Amino acid sequence: MATQGRGEGLRGRAFECETLRELVSTVRSGSCRVLVLRGEAGVGKTALLEHTAELADGFRCVHVAGVESDMELAFAGLQQLCAPLMGHLDDLPQPQREALTVAFGRGVGPTPDRFLVGLAVLSLLAAAAHDQPLIGLIDDAQWLDQVSVQTLGFVARRLMAEPIALVFAARDGGADALSGLPELRVEGLSDGDARELLDSVVLGGLDPRVRDRVVAETRGIPLALLEVPRTVPAPELAGGFWNIGGRPSPGQVEESFVRRIQALPAPTRLLILAAAAEPVGDAALFLRAAAQLGIPVDALGPAEAAGVIEFGPRMRFYHPLMRSAAYRAADLADRRRIHRVLAEATDPDTDPDRRAWHAANATSGADDAVAAELERSAARAQSRGGVAAAAAFLERATALTSDPALRGVRALAAAQAKRDAAAPAAAYELLAIADMAPLSALERAGVARLRAQMEFMRSRSGDAGAPPVGDTAPALLDAAGRLEGLDDFAARESYLEAFAASMYAGRLGAPGVLAEAAAAARALIARTPELPRPVDLLLKGMTERIACGVSAGAEPIRVALEAMCEMAQADESQVRRWLVPAFPVVQESAAHELWDETIVDRLSDAVVRYARNAGVLAGLPRALIYRAGVHLLAGEFTSAQRLLEEASSITSATGHSAPVRYHALLLAAWRGMGAEAAGVIEAAADSAVARGEGRLLGVTKYASAVLYNGLSRYEEALAAAREGCEYEDLGVYGWCLYEVVEAAARLGERTVAADALRHLEERAGASGTDWGLGAMASARALLADDTHAESLFEEAVDRLNRTRIVVHQARTHLAYGEWLRRTNRRGDARRHLGVAHDMFTRMGAQGFAERARRELTATGEKVRRQPLTSGDELTAQEAQIARLAADGLTNQEIGAQLFISTHTVEWHLRKVFVKLGVTSRRQLRTVPWAS
Repeated sequence: MATQGRGEGLRGRAFECETLRELVSTVRSGSCRVLVLRGEAGVGKTALLEHTAELADGFRCVHVAGVESDMELAFAGLQQLCAPLMGHLDDLPQPQREALTVAFGRGVGPTPDRFLVGLAVLSLLAAAAHDQPLIGLIDDAQWLDQVSVQTLGFVARRLMAEPIALVFAARDGGADALSGLPELRVEGLSDGDARELLDSVVLGGLDPRVRDRVVAETRGIPLALLEVPRTVPAPELAGGFWNIGGRPSPGQVEESFVRRIQALPAPTRLLILAAAAEPVGDAALFLRAAAQLGIPVDALGPAEAAGVIEFGPRMRFYHPLMRSAAYRAADLADRRRIHRVLAEATDPDTDPDRRAWHAANATSGADDAVAAELERSAARAQSRGGVAAAAAFLERATALTSDPALRGVRALAAAQAKRDAAAPAAAYELLAIADMAPLSALERAGVARLRAQMEFMRSRSGDAGAPPVGDTAPALLDAAGRLEGLDDFAARESYLEAFAASMYAGRLGAPGVLAEAAAAARALIARTPELPRPVDLLLKGMTERIACGVSAGAEPIRVALEAMCEMAQADESQVRRWLVPAFPVVQESAAHELWDETIVDRLSDAVVRYARNAGVLAGLPRALIYRAGVHLLAGEFTSAQRLLEEASSITSATGHSAPVRYHALLLAAWRGMGAEAAGVIEAAADSAVARGEGRLLGVTKYASAVLYNGLSRYEEALAAAREGCEYEDLGVYGWCLYEVVEAAARLGERTVAADALRHLEERAGASGTDWGLGAMASARALLADDTHAESLFEEAVDRLNRTRIVVHQARTHLAYGEWLRRTNRRGDARRHLGVAHDMFTRMGAQGFAERARRELTATGEKVRRQPLTSGDELTAQEAQIARLAADGLTNQEIGAQLFISTHTVEWHLRKVFVKLGVTSRRQLRTVPWAS
């Protein structure tokens, strides 16, 4: 094995070694690289990592190896990897420094978001690499604790301009958080190379036929080949009587280690077991455990001689598989004995969680004292952001609890933690345990709500086998009913969740569920008139709107949303609850029902600002998409696209599946790229039907109507808009009505247009806002006679000019100009058409810009097709960084907002300066799009 750790001894690995050499060379020149070595156990991944370390001469090298028994301890692997770099902790911004300190148990504070911890690790690596290239080697990544591997996967995806390499080794099917990163497949050796390796370790030579059989049966797995002379007697090997038992699996490779360990003296085996069960490799702890066992450390000698373990400042097995083999070689009684000894030897003050974990593994039956300690460990893990560890502690505590009622309570808490840790299968199993326990009525309602929430999340993410979105609404409604009288706050929130599920289901859901939810919520509100929270007021307003019609609910909705704006200003932490999957659709729909862009602007800004400042990366994509809608209405398509791309990159980096993004469809429609936009919309419609998401289907109809009205394809626009209006999707329906009015007016379908106008008057006309009243005046002007049209267009222009709804401003100028041209007022027409053409061109609305250009040409104006704004050749991230720099943010602040390192910000800004021909941040403020 020692020779396999050196480049000159790595037979048959020319391609792999050249890949690693190129990786090191790239990083040495100042760029970053990431690579995942994938392959089965024993194939040589560890040897390739060792070879990489040898190549990285002059690098700072940090490394960690995952340990199966340590998988449930939050940040355990990450802490070991970062331990040599903590001298750079003071180089980090304070929020990142505090997050890392709390996560690693070096300080106390509020629970850090795990992705803020990821940003802190990224900054720590970048700081360490400032003067010297850095390489991180992560072996057995599949055995790292979940939060560590997820964090490292996030860091790997955010490396851009740093001289840093991260090289992972992972077994097939493990470390899913690394999926999508560059991979190098490590296979068994070729027959020729395998024969050479076998010949090099077998004394006396082999009969070629025997050798070929060994090579075939080991499939060229280096570890299996190297173990042959250790595990097969020479006479059997030479005579050809050896039978490895078919194709060797990882278990068979490990079995050879087990046999080697079982051949050692009993005291030696106990010491090896203690080293295997103590994953950190702490030599001092090992010595204390040996003393408690009454076994002298000298008894470890035979294991060192057999090439099993190395005793030094840290206990080190010669191969990661050797550790698991040592654990497997012991019987259950010995394992429990060793865990008990390790629990007693572990300091309860400095490492209470690992002590509790050892104590749990030493327990054969119920043990309420250990279960209580595990529960306390779960609370500590939760405070450090270790959701996966908290879930593991609570799951084990559940198993050790003797009291059935308390076991059910802990199972419910464990299920919630498993849900938050993205382990739904385990969460469902724990919910089943909770179901069988003698729970209180409140706890049973909590079980029902959690199960319904999980089904809702599955349906929204499009997981295979997930129920249609609409099927989750009745369960959420049932949970809300169960909570009434027990926890009315939770009941009202659950009703909002039922609203959200019903709204997403829309026309594809069971009829009447939304009305049923509104009626039940209304009855609860009548019994509990005190509504202290804005979210309760929002429920009241939405309930009245759904139950009593268009004219009802507006006032409590407005009061609720304005209170939320004030709350966000006074206490930003209150915004966190708005980032859950069920809430944004209700909040955004309510704001759009008011036709009040100021509220939408303030709320979307608050959620994005909070998500960025607090590092809540799990909720940031939803916040960014919410904010993208504001930029879309303001005609700032480049900014909207940037936010949508950032949301996609974060979703990809965190490994989460993502629902279809509604604003991406609307952006495609407004840009008017005919066939391309139609394809995007059609794909989304197919997805909507497959997932039972009727609201998405309604949005595709609205998007199609916008697209075709812009392209002057009014028959198609009218058909799509009328389909969109077949079901009242709150927040979208009123917009669809406007598209019906325009398309029908262009086609002479005045009855259809007038009916849509009447419904629009009930909504936008009753809003009292400049946006709503301006849209209403514009729609009326399309159907008015020549006597009244001009005053209505003037009112629309005047009102909309007082808003940020630039897309409607431009459309009103276009419609006004078209009417003026038809009345032969060409000079006036050119003025409004010119304004519309400039606005559409500047925002990048190709369809509407071309429609305005044709109208201008008809007035006698010569207009060339102008290129659409494209961000001045900057990439989306460069443009975003340039805008933030122009706003006066420091590189450190920009990095924190965009979850990239300060060095990456500097790298991007250098390219921005070259592309824009500027030399300072102050000059960026003179670039029109960046101001």
